[in-house]
Amino acid sequence: MSYTIIPTTEEYIDGFWVALDNVARERQYLSFLEAPPLEKCYNFVRENIKKGSFHFLALVDDKVVGWCDVMRIDRPLHAHCGTLGIGVVKEYRGQGIGAALIQTTLEKTQSSGLTRVELTVREKNTRALELYKKFGFCVEGVKRNGVRVDGVYENLICMGLLLKEPNVKNKSHY
Repeated sequence: MSYTIIPTTEEYIDGFWVALDNVARERQYLSFLEAPPLEKCYNFVRENIKKGSFHFLALVDDKVVGWCDVMRIDRPLHAHCGTLGIGVVKEYRGQGIGAALIQTTLEKTQSSGLTRVELTVREKNTRALELYKKFGFCVEGVKRNGVRVDGVYENLICMGLLLKEPNVKNKSHY
């Protein structure tokens, strides 16, 4: 199977929304259970394009089958950080698309001045945990009962990746 990784453009927002909704409705991976309304999705993507955030899509036969983004944290104390989000439609998992999306997104992010990328992942999503570790993400903590779906709690694993070693006088590690 052949796929292409491209920067997100307005012409693919509808397809992104469909992919996002498909993954969200699985109720296992994302921080929401369905995609936001299409108009909010348009506004979100347009704003990210305008801000220079990093948002990439995976296409198979011009159909959106996955995405990866790093959103800059919009606060002065955290301006060096971004949050990674990713999803691949069920039928296209296990074919290297997620790894290609992360690789492309992190390469572009590295040249942006961001020095830290963070994410949370559900504890039972061991496949994603292993993928993130392959790209150098480290477990930094656990949000106990971080999500609840249908009355069932699940922990969130907090992970981080330092893109460049910051100039820090005190490099103590806890």
